[in-house]
Amino acid sequence: MTSVNYSNAMQLTKEQKRRYNRHIILQGMGEEGQERLLGSRVLIVGMGGLGSPAALYLAAAGVGTIGMVDGDCVSITNLQRQVIHSTTDIGQPKTLSAERKIRELNPDVTVERHDCFLSEDNALDIIRQYDFILDGTDNFSAKYLINDACIMLDKPFCMGGINRYSGQVMSHVSGTACYRCMFPEPPAYADVETCSSVGVLGSIAGMLGTVQATECIKYLARTGSLLTDAMLTFDALTMQWQRIDFGRDRGCAMCGDSPSIRQLKEYAFKPCSVKGGQSNE
Repeated sequence: MTSVNYSNAMQLTKEQKRRYNRHIILQGMGEEGQERLLGSRVLIVGMGGLGSPAALYLAAAGVGTIGMVDGDCVSITNLQRQVIHSTTDIGQPKTLSAERKIRELNPDVTVERHDCFLSEDNALDIIRQYDFILDGTDNFSAKYLINDACIMLDKPFCMGGINRYSGQVMSHVSGTACYRCMFPEPPAYADVETCSSVGVLGSIAGMLGTVQATECIKYLARTGSLLTDAMLTFDALTMQWQRIDFGRDRGCAMCGDSPSIRQLKEYAFKPCSVKGGQSNE
């Protein structure tokens, strides 16, 4: 794993030792791991189906600062899977709705709202502020943008996706395979399925989103191993998980030995776009 600057790690108070007791007594975590979490900064892109459970569990775990990027508002169609939002939040910005829930859950957490969609104009400036990035979008343009910005900034990330009854998760740290190593280019527009057109089982958002949160927690606390050079897939119809191992492509246009992509640029088509921006799982 690449290193994180833990200079802001906090010494636990008596109340925090009680709150995080079940972490502290974990072998491989302890007070030191919990202090790292409290001193860390995590960015979640997309406060939808994946971002919702991820944010709740990261907040409950005591991640000190959680940044959220989303320019969308809560819709009634979101509530079947985006569990951080409630019926009373309909019409409100997703970041505002999520911020309220996080503050109620854990006052230790500082929330930073970015009420916008990630773009080639702001991605580098936003992402560079954080230690770990969670991708919760269902927009291929956004996924490649996040991948490329993180590689350029040497930032670790965990990317997730869900559709119909299935989902997948992969993580990246410096020197390991990136998203482009497995998928060099996005699919053709005609080949893309969206949740709005084919549906998605709401509960798998929770399953995959919590996997992403777990990857983030492990990285920040320096415990366990991550889903690097691999993709974890899940099929809810058969309840089967499968790990697909793959290595870094030395010819990858982004993270290869001689990368050809040197400037951040969005793909023009946005097959899952909402109001010209990004939707989220």
